Amino acid sequence: MRIAFFASHGGSNMQAILDAISVGNLHATPTLLICNNPDATAVKRAESFGMPVFIINNNTGANERERDNATVKILNDAAVDVIVLAGYMKKIGSQVLLAFSNRILNIHPALLPHFGGEGMYGMRVHSAVLAAGAKQSGPTVHLVNAEYDEGDILAQKAIPVLPDDTPESLAVRVLAEEHKIYWETLEKISEGTINL
Repeated sequence: MRIAFFASHGGSNMQAILDAISVGNLHATPTLLICNNPDATAVKRAESFGMPVFIINNNTGANERERDNATVKILNDAAVDVIVLAGYMKKIGSQVLLAFSNRILNIHPALLPHFGGEGMYGMRVHSAVLAAGAKQSGPTVHLVNAEYDEGDILAQKAIPVLPDDTPESLAVRVLAEEHKIYWETLEKISEGTINL
């Protein structure tokens, strides 16, 4: 299974997946990173792993459609099977969605369908979980479609929300689970126990 990563910032989930591949827990081939931010830590992580990096943003294409088509070409040229979003802060273009239907994965830091949707990312999610008085939170791995956080759910891991949790403390515990559940889900796809 050939994986392409999309990231905008740190790419810690990408790193966790690369680490799982390195030690033989995940049987997949990382092929490339597409990033909109040339200064992202994810770029350095990819380069240190020997992965090609493609910067696609407002400076690299005349319009959104051109950038979308360029992305599809990069992915097809690399014979990518699955796209893994790892903190990618741009909406996926219609051509990429069409070409890779049911083959784009994202991880969300709450138990979807709750606390998802446009604008719900990072600390906003954890703050909303606490404000709602939720007893549980945790990551959700899901497929990506044209609507934010509405694709089919592939895996979830519930963890308790503690009485003294802050958005920051909850974020740390959810992220630790993200770093396991993402590669575990990809391995199930690779094995065929999850069919896309």
